Amino acid sequence: MQKIIFITGSTDGIGLETARMLVSLGHHVLLHGRNPARLEKVEKELSSLPGGGRVEGHVADLSRMTDVEALAKSVSEKHTKLDVLINNAGVYSAHDSVTQDGLDVRFAVNTIAPYLLTQRLLPLLGTSGRVINVSSAAQSPVDPKALVGQGHLSDGAAYAQSKLALTMWSHSMALSLKGNGPAVIAVNPGSMLGSKMVKQAFGVAGGDIRIGAEILSRAALAEEFATASGQYFDNDTGQFTSPHPDAQNPQKCEEIVRGIEAVLTKRTP
Repeated sequence: MQKIIFITGSTDGIGLETARMLVSLGHHVLLHGRNPARLEKVEKELSSLPGGGRVEGHVADLSRMTDVEALAKSVSEKHTKLDVLINNAGVYSAHDSVTQDGLDVRFAVNTIAPYLLTQRLLPLLGTSGRVINVSSAAQSPVDPKALVGQGHLSDGAAYAQSKLALTMWSHSMALSLKGNGPAVIAVNPGSMLGSKMVKQAFGVAGGDIRIGAEILSRAALAEEFATASGQYFDNDTGQFTSPHPDAQNPQKCEEIVRGIEAVLTKRTP
């Protein structure tokens, strides 16, 4: 059965490989990228794949919350239903680490943008949909001030904190929906895979990105993930397991959600 699957950050790396797999299986994949020319190229490439899956492209800079709002609106205007949202887009380092909104770009793209996008698309996802949040094995305690744009962190610290914050709101949202919304699952697709991010951050080729794409495709389609809302899957060990302890602390998770909501109240209409 064909599913409609939206993958952010799908013009390179694990996102692109996941899109390629899902299109080849006949699914309708919504692509997202920041660069219009790159997005158009990927759209043409995937449209020619055997398998019959449809593709469509959406342009947005996820470091800008107004762009995220516009992206959600664009998807909602074209679709009345979305089966899966894969929040894959991520940033490790950037020439300018502070966004136009005054946020650390890692928290903006890796944590806050996917939260806002998910909230806006909840009506399309309904109770049968899935939200797959691409987390990481790199998780460290979140500085609430850094989350809201107060203070400076190194690339590594900001990335690890942003990924734990993503995992924390995933757990919190799953609990708050209480089965009246999509399954929300955080997934570490695998450490040190050969994405552009890994190459830039660590200067190594990294492992086969298909390892990450395969688990994201499985998370989108396999029955085992349909009832896993609020859980964390670690592809390094190949199983559902415990993330950082803070992600299982309801009070700390709620503090992160309050911080995200405070940011969005100031920066969105």
